[in-house]
Amino acid sequence: MPAFHRRQILKLSAMAGASAVLPKVAAASDGDIREDFDVLRAALDIHPGALRYLNPAALDAALTVFESEYAATEALDERYLVLSRFLSKLRCGHTYANFYNQSEAVSEALFNRKTRLPFAFRWVDGQMVITRSLSGLNLPSGAIITDINGVAPERMLQQLLPYTRADGAALGKRIALLEVQHRARIEYFDVFHGLVYGAPEDGVHRLRAILPDGRAISVNGPALDLAARKAMRDASPEIIKGDGPSWSFEVRRDIGILTMPSWSTYSFDWDWQDWLEGKLDDVIGLRGLIVDNRRNEGGDIKVGIQLLTRLIRDPVPLPDIRRLVRFRTFPEALRPHVNTWDSSFYSVGERAEAVGHGFYALPRPQSIDRLAPRGDPIDVPTVLLTSPTNSSAAFTFAYIAQASGRMKLVGTPTGGNRRGINGDGFFFTTLPVSGIEFDLPMVGQFPVEPQHDGGVIPDVQVEETAADIAAGRDPAMDAAFSLIED
Repeated sequence: MPAFHRRQILKLSAMAGASAVLPKVAAASDGDIREDFDVLRAALDIHPGALRYLNPAALDAALTVFESEYAATEALDERYLVLSRFLSKLRCGHTYANFYNQSEAVSEALFNRKTRLPFAFRWVDGQMVITRSLSGLNLPSGAIITDINGVAPERMLQQLLPYTRADGAALGKRIALLEVQHRARIEYFDVFHGLVYGAPEDGVHRLRAILPDGRAISVNGPALDLAARKAMRDASPEIIKGDGPSWSFEVRRDIGILTMPSWSTYSFDWDWQDWLEGKLDDVIGLRGLIVDNRRNEGGDIKVGIQLLTRLIRDPVPLPDIRRLVRFRTFPEALRPHVNTWDSSFYSVGERAEAVGHGFYALPRPQSIDRLAPRGDPIDVPTVLLTSPTNSSAAFTFAYIAQASGRMKLVGTPTGGNRRGINGDGFFFTTLPVSGIEFDLPMVGQFPVEPQHDGGVIPDVQVEETAADIAAGRDPAMDAAFSLIED
């Protein structure tokens, strides 16, 4: 997603607190609502990043507002929205009411609604620009939507921003989440647009748009459910399909292009390490390599390490990061309400050293202080394509790759945050009364040296326009080719 002009970012930031009218649907479970408050407060007491951007007074004030709003409703969808709005204030990209970790009942009630828009789109310079639409709609790529059921898309964006997740002041990441680009089975925009705006009248979205040739049109399109969105996603040419690798490699103009939409290796049923090593061998002798990570939100940093250690010629120091937790012993009162995939997470604080203010530092193995070159060196110019989608491991990789000097970064600023992110393990925490789950990260990463509040800025920033989308141009890819060929 291209960077917004500063004027538009400031405007969106100022208006992001606007609240939409919330629908009333499925009722929450019976029980004393204070049980949910107790669990949330206990979770925040051990959240490693809860006080990274908020001081204790500000956090307590936000909790007071949350409890008032949450108690004022018994509707499941409203409570989900109130919780999401609160968690967003923590400015942690890994803390949210995860779509994929909800119970079947909660998931069905909240996410399988016939509310979805019949097209995919990106936010370009504050405008909703079509990238692909349902067959039969006169909405070609590059068309600009100007009205959805009487609401301007810019206003819609402003109302949905408070429900998004990002590390620190990464507004670009929040906006990228509110695109529909078939990056995930459940799209962030689809969920919160559906919950905030509800189903359109008669199940039909009434749309106005400006076509690439400048003509204004009005069209009607069906509201889609989750299955229909999946069908659109499966039909998208950019989705890598089949049971084989979910990455791709091609050679164009004697330059290799490695496209990696995700590093979530736990879901792979193929030997990604062997596949990647083979493709890296194939790069030897080519004119250059382009790694397209623009759709990559993160996953296993070992992918990036395997890639970068074939590119570097000398050892590369890693950032000086302290890994901190906020508990020595996991709270017994919280344990019945969480689960995780590794029981050792509950005792991680036992081997940590107290460093003050309720934090405990985990030991850092000396073996990961630097990356060492390995294998046959790939001595060709290399470019990494970046976007605000890049967070977690994808952000960390961009940070290290740029510092190594072996990759030029092209595109738009990443998500993540140089001040540090939270993760390394999660406690999936369920509020007992509503039944809503949210992800609680285990470890906070804190740089030893002060850093600015933002992601990685690419060496060459490239913005995409609606005209580029209409013409099928990829200016970031074009810039990458130019860097290698010039």
